Amino acid sequence: MPDKLGPSATLRTGLSALIAYANPRSVAAEAYRQLRANIQFYSLDKPLGTVLVTSTEAEEGKSTVLANLAITIAQMDNTVILADCDLRRPMVHRLFDVKNEEGLTTVLLDASMKQLPLAQTAIPNLRILPSGPLPPNPSELLGSRRMTDLIAQLRGQADYVLFDSPPILAVSDAVVLATRLDGALLVINAGRTRREMAQKARAALQRVNANLLGVVLNNVKYDVRLHRYYGEEETD
Repeated sequence: MPDKLGPSATLRTGLSALIAYANPRSVAAEAYRQLRANIQFYSLDKPLGTVLVTSTEAEEGKSTVLANLAITIAQMDNTVILADCDLRRPMVHRLFDVKNEEGLTTVLLDASMKQLPLAQTAIPNLRILPSGPLPPNPSELLGSRRMTDLIAQLRGQADYVLFDSPPILAVSDAVVLATRLDGALLVINAGRTRREMAQKARAALQRVNANLLGVVLNNVKYDVRLHRYYGEEETD
């Protein structure tokens, strides 16, 4: 297994979170593969090419879920771009340990930029568009015509484009993005998300007619027997 995710940076902060890469035989990695299958078979007539991942509040694990989902999709020989649209607390560049001097905001603010600043990871088929420098007006940038053009540009360069966004109840960014993409996933945390907050988050997406694909329940305790099943070699 390679010891790098970024093109020139060693793994540090992100390794333990990227379980689909670090421990592909684990129960958690299998759960991400099931999520991948659900997305890929959601609509056979109209495949989902652009997907938003958001959460109700902070610290619910949305960026980790998104990163592992991107890895599992790329592992099936699909080309994937992971775009960090959380322009308030970006995490994707930290998870994959890539530079963040240029990124999404650079492209949105510089119309003359022709080459997207995509960072290649050591995972085949997976590239990252980091957030770039944080702007004073994230919602306005994400709601701009330039962002619509960028989404189309990204879609033309990959089979799947996955978008990270801030929590939906904190700011309007996720709602703005969700109306422009094929679908949205809502991440909630089994140990911390309150029922009423999850209901409010779902209602916020429904109000703008976003295509809510489903809810990802994060931080679920699993049966140790499943861990044993996925972790041991078969012995016929």
